[in-house]
Amino acid sequence: MIDRLVCADGGNPDPTSTHGKTPEEAKALELAGWPYPRHLAGRLFSVVVHGDSIGAESLRRNLSDWLTDMNLVSAGAMAEKKGGYIGYEKPYATSHHELDENAAFQQDVRSAAITLARAIRLQTQDFYKQPDAALKPAIQK
Repeated sequence: MIDRLVCADGGNPDPTSTHGKTPEEAKALELAGWPYPRHLAGRLFSVVVHGDSIGAESLRRNLSDWLTDMNLVSAGAMAEKKGGYIGYEKPYATSHHELDENAAFQQDVRSAAITLARAIRLQTQDFYKQPDAALKPAIQK
């Protein structure tokens, strides 16, 4: 998925221009003045991450940072605060049971989904306005 999102962020939609993945041709195309089209700019996102040992919170931050760097828009605070631990440092074999029993985390996941759905509804009705939508960064990449 991440590899595909790199292309969606502004990659080359025409692989024939570089004959597939010919690095020299891709570099020349970029250096000739690639516009870095942000194909997913303005799309809303929510992030849900969980783990059973260290790393869940930093992964959540990294994913959120990466998506906003591609000009996607967080659906809201409840859509991004999901970086929990399920069965912390317990056997993987019991982690599904731990998740099934964690009602609070399940509610947070539902809240993230509801927040995203509400934001999408507002956006499709033209009520959700992104304040920086018409602004372009001074440095594209």
